Amino acid sequence: MQTLHKDTQKQIGQFVAEDFRTAAVFNTYGIDFCCKGDRTVEEVCNKNGINPNDLLDKLHAVLNTKTDQAIDYKSWPLDLLAEYIEKKHHRYVEEKIPILRQFLDKLCKVHGERHPELFEINELFIGCSGELASHMKKEELILFPFVKKMVKAKLENSAVPSPAFGTVENPIAMMMEEHENEGDRFRKIAELTNNYTPPADGCNTYKVTFAMLNEFEQDLHLHIHLENNILFPEAIKLEQQFN
Repeated sequence: MQTLHKDTQKQIGQFVAEDFRTAAVFNTYGIDFCCKGDRTVEEVCNKNGINPNDLLDKLHAVLNTKTDQAIDYKSWPLDLLAEYIEKKHHRYVEEKIPILRQFLDKLCKVHGERHPELFEINELFIGCSGELASHMKKEELILFPFVKKMVKAKLENSAVPSPAFGTVENPIAMMMEEHENEGDRFRKIAELTNNYTPPADGCNTYKVTFAMLNEFEQDLHLHIHLENNILFPEAIKLEQQFN
């Protein structure tokens, strides 16, 4: 009988939190590491009919490859991580949404008759852009400032004023639910675009739009991963130190 790796009980989000390069392995197997990162390797393998040893062999091959490009986000102070997410990922979303909205509208007008799925893709992206704008504002105005206050209080050995939302777990639960909604929405977009493969009769705008949507989803995966698997659990642990 084949011996299973000891890491079958490790959560997939933990692998990615320790080394983001493992995300590419999970992606190859169609495993959601950002919104559903709290599942163990054993759980996802059982659900998807994957041999856990094959998956873990590929993960360990990546982990054992030395590179200077693996960023250890887990070692960052929480205030720096929150600032980074806001300046890098929130700004990326704000910059790309108007461009993608414009391109998708154009595709619907020019190619919608031959490719009616474009209308659904456009509706999904419009929904995503509205929800993400609201989601990011809640993080920037409510959750992130409280995380920064906690970090400052710990450094100064002072108390943290009780927030209006009670405990940090309340906004975090809301943010995680919203992450899951956007993850589901983008899974549908990926399905409708045949994993961002433009059709044979697709013009350059078609190709550029699908490539941009693909890049947008990859950025969203990293964005959600940094919050769900690193920032949020560490913020909960930090708050518990003040109780």
